[in-house]
Amino acid sequence: MIPSFETTFAVPLHCEDCIKDVSGSLYKLKGIKNVTANLKDQLISVEGNEAPSAIVEAIQSTGRDAIIRGSGKSESAAVCILESHAAHVANKVRGLARMVQVGDKITIVDLSVRGVSPGTYHATVRATGDISEGPESTGPIWDAVKAGKEGTPAKGVFGTVEVGKGGVGTVFLDKPIQIWEMIGRSMVVARQQDGKFDKNDADTLVGVIARSAGVWDNDKTVCSCSGKTVWEERKDMVDKGML
Repeated sequence: MIPSFETTFAVPLHCEDCIKDVSGSLYKLKGIKNVTANLKDQLISVEGNEAPSAIVEAIQSTGRDAIIRGSGKSESAAVCILESHAAHVANKVRGLARMVQVGDKITIVDLSVRGVSPGTYHATVRATGDISEGPESTGPIWDAVKAGKEGTPAKGVFGTVEVGKGGVGTVFLDKPIQIWEMIGRSMVVARQQDGKFDKNDADTLVGVIARSAGVWDNDKTVCSCSGKTVWEERKDMVDKGML
């Protein structure tokens, strides 16, 4: 069983009734243990072992938006924005993977893709973080050579995600790895697990795994670079295809 972890979300909250509405929706999810809210800072903290993407969906079902502000402890979270490198694709961003280390060697992976053709896709972490040529330059599957010699599963094989007719697919899984091992490597989501990839295939996605904020490491409401609120930033990212 996946251990509990804490995740914080920015949510537009106007009164105590807003908090009750959001909390009620979240407690309907099986993996939720505790929900707390900070009305002043517009933050919801959720403890449990439910996928962050499922929590966002539950909050949005109440008519409110939600932005993940942080998850897990400091230095224990990572994120990977998955993009198509096909030249003819307008909205490049088509997937997002959030990773949180919840134990000594247990990391949960919350992967979502959108806007790709229906079918089964393989998610793999590659040996390098070179995405200059899309998936073709990412190298072999991480740990594949060592695992082959020892007869053990490669660390970089994350499993599959099923994409339905609407072009959307999600998967929530756990791996016996640590966050620091993956930082700077790349992730590929494609119909094939390995072999020669084609960067001009719109359904082949790739991104670099980077550190992400821990549960209380990011409480900003206005970006110091652009001066935009988190909600304005959110709209910009959605317009670009971000999940």
